[in-house]
Amino acid sequence: MKLIYMLAPMEGFSDNSFRTLCYKYGADVTFTEMARFESLARRNKSTLEKIKISYKTPTVIQLIGYKETFLKKFLDGFKPEEGFLGFNLNFGCPAPMFVNYGMGCAMIKRISKVKKLVDIVKEKNYQCSIKLRLGMNEFEKEKKVYLNLIKDADADFFVVHARHGKETYDDVADGSVFEECCRTGKKIIANGDIKTKGDVETLKGFGVSGVMIGREATKNPAIFNQLKGLETADISEIKKEYLKIAGKESDKYKKNVLKYLGSELEIRDSNY
Repeated sequence: MKLIYMLAPMEGFSDNSFRTLCYKYGADVTFTEMARFESLARRNKSTLEKIKISYKTPTVIQLIGYKETFLKKFLDGFKPEEGFLGFNLNFGCPAPMFVNYGMGCAMIKRISKVKKLVDIVKEKNYQCSIKLRLGMNEFEKEKKVYLNLIKDADADFFVVHARHGKETYDDVADGSVFEECCRTGKKIIANGDIKTKGDVETLKGFGVSGVMIGREATKNPAIFNQLKGLETADISEIKKEYLKIAGKESDKYKKNVLKYLGSELEIRDSNY
C-alpha cells in the first residue's frame, strides 16, 4: 500500500510559501493553520488570509470551533480555490485558550457534537477529516475516548496525534495506539515523533494509510522525499527556494521558517 505523506498544520509556519515548499519536496497533502470558524463566519480578514490557497498546492483547510451556526454560515459563503482538498476539524489542540471554551481536545469525548459538525461539512459535499489527540488527559486516554470517536464519526480520515492533551513534545508519542485505531477499519494517519524510514515502516506495519510530519519538516522540508527514499536537495538550496517563493507574498512567516530551516532547534509552542 502506498502511504500518503502529509504536512502538519502549524501555527506560525503553515502559510502558502511553506506549504508549497514542502509539496515540492514530497508532501502529498498540506494543511493550513487552524482557523476559527466563528472568525471565518464573521469574515475576519486575517483569518480568511490563513485559508487562502496559492500556487494550486494541494491543501486541506483546518478549522477549530464548536458552534454549528458559525460553521454553517462560513460554509454557505465559502468558494473553493484551486488546490482545495477539503476540511479538517481540529479536536487535538491542547491550548487552554481553546480547551477552556470546549474546543480542541476538549471535543474528543463529545461524540454527538463531533458527528453534527462532520455532517454539516459533508452536506456541502466537501471532504471532512478529523485531527485528534488521545483524549484531554491520561484518564481519557485510558478510557479510549479517542477510539470511540474514530468508530462513531463518519469522517473521511482521522489524523491521530499519539499524545493526550496534558502531554508536551518532551513526552514520547505512544505509537502503540495505532494498531487498535487501524482495527476500526477507518483510514488512519499517524502523527507524532515520526522522523525516520524505520518509524514509517513500523507504522505501515500497523496498517496506517499515511503519516503526518510537523516539527521535522520545519528543519528539513525535504524530509518527505527522504522518507520516500527519493533524492533530496541540500538545505542551502531549499532555503533559496523558500526565499524565492516567500518573496512573492507577505514576509509574516519568514522569521519563523528561516529560524528552524537546517537547525536542531525544537518547536515548543505550536498547537498542532
